[in-house]
Amino acid sequence: MNELIIETVISYNKYLNQIIDGCNSIVNKIKTDNFTEALQMILQFSEGVEWLAEVNEKLAHFGYQNHMSMEKNHEFLEQINSGLEIQDFILIADIFEYEIKPFFENCKPYEVPSNN
Repeated sequence: MNELIIETVISYNKYLNQIIDGCNSIVNKIKTDNFTEALQMILQFSEGVEWLAEVNEKLAHFGYQNHMSMEKNHEFLEQINSGLEIQDFILIADIFEYEIKPFFENCKPYEVPSNN
């Protein structure tokens, strides 16, 4: 079981680092009017945030705590959905650039447990 936890923590931390590049890519796709690719990346982001929430919940069950605000992540998803409903891609780009990216830049990764 410990090996599975270690692999999960490593995957979580790796994904956490990739979110920042993903935010930059989404903003760039929107700014270059490449909305189809931006929408695909937003979907991947949404799925990834849900995965992070599931991992946090499961790792907490085993005593590994992470202080990432899942409520804030759900707020982000609601803001993105609101922007998508009115097709305001500038708003969506701003959310990713000025809210989501700084949030994830300040998130602390899990410490990788030693394999005893």
